[in-house]
Amino acid sequence: MVKPRVLLLMIIFMLTILGGCSPQNPTIEKKAEQGRLDLTQVNIKNEIIPLDGDWAFYWNQFLDPATIDQSALSGYVPFPSSWNKYEIDGEAIPGAGYGTYGLTFVASEKQILALKIPKVRTAYNLFINGDLIASAGTPGQTRDTMGPQYLPQIVSFEALAGDNQVVIQMSNFYMSSGGLLNSILLGGESQLLALRYRGLAYELFLFGALMMMGVYHLALFFFRKKDQAPLYFGLFCILIAIRTLMIGESFLYFAWPDLDFVITRKIQTLTYYLGVPLILMFFRTILPDYFHARLTQIVLILGIAYTAVVILAPTNIYSAINPLYQIWTICLIVYLLAMLLKIARHEEPNSGLIVLGGLILIATCFIDIITLSPWINDSWPPLLRMIFQGDANSSTGQLIFAGLYSLLLAKTFTESLDHRTIMSEQLSEINDHLDELVAQRTRELTAANQKVEQQNFELELINHELQRLSLRDPLTELWNRRKYDETIQLEWQRCLRQQRPISLLFIDVDYFKNYNDMYGHVAGDATLIKIGDTLRAALSRPTDMVVRYGGEEFIVLLAETGKAEALLNANRLREKVEALAIPHQQSAVKDCITVSIGVATLLPDRHSRHQELVKIADKALYQAKTNGRNQVVYLDQ
Repeated sequence: MVKPRVLLLMIIFMLTILGGCSPQNPTIEKKAEQGRLDLTQVNIKNEIIPLDGDWAFYWNQFLDPATIDQSALSGYVPFPSSWNKYEIDGEAIPGAGYGTYGLTFVASEKQILALKIPKVRTAYNLFINGDLIASAGTPGQTRDTMGPQYLPQIVSFEALAGDNQVVIQMSNFYMSSGGLLNSILLGGESQLLALRYRGLAYELFLFGALMMMGVYHLALFFFRKKDQAPLYFGLFCILIAIRTLMIGESFLYFAWPDLDFVITRKIQTLTYYLGVPLILMFFRTILPDYFHARLTQIVLILGIAYTAVVILAPTNIYSAINPLYQIWTICLIVYLLAMLLKIARHEEPNSGLIVLGGLILIATCFIDIITLSPWINDSWPPLLRMIFQGDANSSTGQLIFAGLYSLLLAKTFTESLDHRTIMSEQLSEINDHLDELVAQRTRELTAANQKVEQQNFELELINHELQRLSLRDPLTELWNRRKYDETIQLEWQRCLRQQRPISLLFIDVDYFKNYNDMYGHVAGDATLIKIGDTLRAALSRPTDMVVRYGGEEFIVLLAETGKAEALLNANRLREKVEALAIPHQQSAVKDCITVSIGVATLLPDRHSRHQELVKIADKALYQAKTNGRNQVVYLDQ
């Protein structure tokens, strides 16, 4: 990570440069009381004075300067602020409506002054001493009769010695809140123009820098589409650049005053709604272990949903739900802050610049959200009101973040070049000894291949033997139950296709446990081996199969064999075993080993299963043993 001292120096350097480009704050702060502001002790022409304080307010009244003093006063209200905060007769007034503001400021002498008027929600006429000196849009008493317009401007007028009356007719039917959120500044024309042009120059600088950053990162994505981080970051930079032209001094409205209010307002809102998911997807792409994919998807879906509302709904509708998206954004900012702090604790490689830029971006975005919300008011402490007085802070934060991210790219590129240089030197050294190295590697590869071939051959032998052992009974060398389970499925399907019968002989050695008790396990094992060899030798076809099913039980599978042939084979096997004449003195049947056999035959169909063969043959075997043993029993299905 970058050392803290280096990061501190970088922050101081950037803030010094950007601070010098940003507009200056007003030099005088005096508050109007009861609709009156005394400036007789102030050299107004050489100062910048915000006309803040308590203004006279007339709700749902469009009053001319000549009639304002004779009209019904609704009250004195804090200015500037959204009029949604005002209460008349104990009831809050709505955002949609119209009204008149009034203020009297007292000057010590007659002089030429100027007003710097910010964006007003959303149309106004401004009079001074009875003369209309500024307007934006067409104020009206209904949505149909008014025309909205954002037009920050500076206007000059001749101030009188003594009282000077300021009257503002204002209407709003297009935004969720009406009124004016930023101060009207009074002062000399040269001071206000300088303030205006500094603001415009700074915002044009932000626009150009962010636009170049955005195009640069989109070009990076174009040449390397595998990495999507430059795509998200480039689009985010371009959105913020476009938004920069519509906030603060609003160069877009300054250059093209007749722009359609609804369209430009929608574009400004979309830059915010789309910027939130883009920046989160950027962080998710570069640091996937810290940002949850499902949350990123939810943020993207909500951004798209709000975008659809902005495109389809009127301005007063989507501006009313804007606070909900602001709250959602604040939650995401808290989440992003937590993740950045976690990344800083874990000291991820090359993450210092990203963490620093992210923290600056978070702080400036948070300031802008508060600034553009209706929450800020005149009761806030002066320091907070100074911090939250502009709405272009996130553009500054984005520029710093883009600069730090570009610095990280440059660092990564430099490290890549260093690595390539080292690799080139190593490659040059290898080329100098290439012939010797190739010969040595060829000998090593030949020896390794021979060794691998030998190992593969031995492995094939081992696998073959293991496979054979896994399917054979270790005592009798007959097929085991596993092999039977594999074979019966194949034979059953084959007989099903060919509509041929299949038979099964279930064989049990009579009284074999008593035989073991009498002669011992060694003799018992030898007897099982003899019986297994006899059963295997007695079969006539290659498809016939003998299986040691378990203990002293055997199964003979006879594919394509009907009942008669199965019974013939069963009796022949029983006689072969009896002919071995293996002694068994305690047998209740004979004085030698015998077997009992259960026989089952089935013609496979789609409603039967091969497991039924064993069940039927087992029942037949049970009946053979019950009937006296040493016999063959057949049971029908």
